[in-house]
Amino acid sequence: MPEQAKYSELLHEKISSRSAVVSVIGLGYVGLPLAVEFALAGFNVVGVDLDERKVQALNSGNSYIKDVRGEDVRRAVEAGKLRATTAYEALQQVDTISICVPTPLRKTKDPDISYIVAATEAIAQNFRPGQLIVLESTTYPGTTDEIILPRLSAGGYTVGEDFFLAFSPERVDPGNPQYHTRNIPKVIGGATPRCLQLASALYSTIIERIVPVSSPSTAEMVKLLENTFRAVNIGMANELALMCARLGIDVWEVIDAAATKPFGFMPFYPGPGLGGHCIPVDPHYLSWKLKTLDYKARFIELASEVNTEMPNYVLDLIADALNDASKPLRGSRILVLGVTYKRDVEDTRESPAVDIISLLLAKGAVVDYHDPFGAEEVDDVYGRRLAGILYVALVGHAQNQDAAAAHRLAVVVEGVGDQVKHIIGHLGVDLGGQLDEACFVVEGLELPRQVVG
Repeated sequence: MPEQAKYSELLHEKISSRSAVVSVIGLGYVGLPLAVEFALAGFNVVGVDLDERKVQALNSGNSYIKDVRGEDVRRAVEAGKLRATTAYEALQQVDTISICVPTPLRKTKDPDISYIVAATEAIAQNFRPGQLIVLESTTYPGTTDEIILPRLSAGGYTVGEDFFLAFSPERVDPGNPQYHTRNIPKVIGGATPRCLQLASALYSTIIERIVPVSSPSTAEMVKLLENTFRAVNIGMANELALMCARLGIDVWEVIDAAATKPFGFMPFYPGPGLGGHCIPVDPHYLSWKLKTLDYKARFIELASEVNTEMPNYVLDLIADALNDASKPLRGSRILVLGVTYKRDVEDTRESPAVDIISLLLAKGAVVDYHDPFGAEEVDDVYGRRLAGILYVALVGHAQNQDAAAAHRLAVVVEGVGDQVKHIIGHLGVDLGGQLDEACFVVEGLELPRQVVG
């Protein structure tokens, strides 16, 4: 039997028997859940991350991500199935490598794939024949073939024979109690049929449904389609909100009525802007790639323009509300409720609340905020001075886990004692009760009169 065939058969046997050593590079919102699932499935898992705090927490059996149960992490660590390290040299002893590193945008909105490049270089320096490498980080079509494949082939190794390469986009939805790693279908594109076979065999041990596609580039495009679809439709919903405001029409009534159509319509809702690690970022990867081919992705750029302007629209709504109450924006105390990018998560990446806070501060407002999920990143910039709030600006997520108690809320509330004097403009913000014991009620919804945090 040729040596190359032995590599694939040996790896397939190791995966089937759970004797393969699995590694995950990047132990964040994507990598940690993946590593824990592999460990609970019986594999020995090595997580690699340059953040010493994450490594120490994981090796102590603690979860630092809300969606990953601490009990699962503790069980995997105590069983000797999961460990973490900052040393890439650990890759020399593993059989499979899943790359789950960040792929942000530069200030120019060009892709920043430096983390992928660094991970690829580390793999190449610690490479041994027979390994399976799977990129999960969202990126532009062609990254796997143009960046990773040439580097790993540089030593004279042949993909599909000496090593195996695939792309499988992450589909993590933080804070979603219904869908998690195991029950979200997994799209996989292999560099060769044998690569696809091995990657599918690996992920099928922890994921219920595998969706094979013809190539890594196809799989890369699948992820960009998913998030571009959302970005474009949210952009349309945001523009609809702007148009309805000028026409004096309730945008929520329009969308809710349209959503009763049982076919040919899917509701999307306006908000204060896009946030998170995917929707504000991923479409620009596709747009950038197309620019290199002399094509302009017009829908993507137009949606980005509309969505990016929403924090300024919020600023205008707040200023108008204060003006109606004969109050200037400068010097007014404003409480922002919720600064993470979506409800019930602790993630502030690309959060429009941060932009809104910056705009308010630039106009001379005195801004405080409350968020039950911590948001230490915002603490570092703006601090926490939560007392004696008079004006309330609502942005962010629901604080109440009970969906029945959540309401769409107004942007600005002016209250004196228990009397509500001014409520304007819906922004698609959900907020429930249980924020603080001292509160007043707005149309059945509890809001804090004073929050001390």
